[in-house]
Amino acid sequence: MTAGGSAKEPLVHIENFRMDFGDTTVIKDLSFDVYAGETFGFLGSNGSGKTTTLRALLGIYQPTAGTLHIAGKVFEPRDGARLGYLPEERGLYKKERVLDVMVYFGRLKGLSKAAARNWSLEYLERVQLADKAAVNIDKLSGGQQQKIQLGVTIMNNPELLILDEPTKGFDPVNRRLLMDIIEEHKRAGATVIMVTHQMEEVERLCDRVILLKDGTAKAYGTISAVQEQFGGTVYRVAYDGDLPPSTLYRATGVTSTSNGTADLVPLQGATEAAVVRELIRAGVEVKRFTTERVSLEEIFIRVYGDQNTLTEA
Repeated sequence: MTAGGSAKEPLVHIENFRMDFGDTTVIKDLSFDVYAGETFGFLGSNGSGKTTTLRALLGIYQPTAGTLHIAGKVFEPRDGARLGYLPEERGLYKKERVLDVMVYFGRLKGLSKAAARNWSLEYLERVQLADKAAVNIDKLSGGQQQKIQLGVTIMNNPELLILDEPTKGFDPVNRRLLMDIIEEHKRAGATVIMVTHQMEEVERLCDRVILLKDGTAKAYGTISAVQEQFGGTVYRVAYDGDLPPSTLYRATGVTSTSNGTADLVPLQGATEAAVVRELIRAGVEVKRFTTERVSLEEIFIRVYGDQNTLTEA
């Protein structure tokens, strides 16, 4: 499977990846690439295989079959200085002080003690945790601990950032702060793989995406290419009356018959003019009719249906 046919060598290359656990196949012949300097959205609902794929890429799991390479080879622990991994399960020494933990991880990543300390103090100031430097991590809130985990992940300015649910536990203000930090690393040349269910984050940050369901890719490519794959546009209508059954569109998000709103997903061959004519013939009073790009949220709903558990075990 390709997306845009880039001639560049990928930084991350996964080809014909299969993962079995006993008699259960979790990943089925999965292939995709991530190119240097891009932000790549890795999307999927509960049990779709996202975390399994990342663990196999990093050598935590041994794949049943296929190729999983970073920079042209199988990942080895000694390559870790080039990589920052924010796992779904956070791993901090919670009985230790914030600054001590950050300096410790900085030393593991090759920084001197002084460099790790200075970087950590500057980072804590930026994320509004400067007053927590001498506090034990278990005394922090979940969101504050997440900021510390993120700092540990990015402190050596890695070439590749793999972030599994990076905004988990963040309020909107802190989510925006984290997005700004990720964008800064991207501008500095980092490659980012981001697992998230916040579609606005994906649309803001990601160059390309893959949507995984039951261990297979259901969509893959640039944001615009994925939107085109799912029809490209949606008609957003405000109206009074009853929307008629139609072969021209599929109605979603219908609110009511009085002062109602709905998104009309055009079916094969439908045009805006034809849909408007059909609504008027059916006696619908059209108050507003606009053509919008189909959102990633709508695409997610179409792919995953009524699945509503959005974090992977």
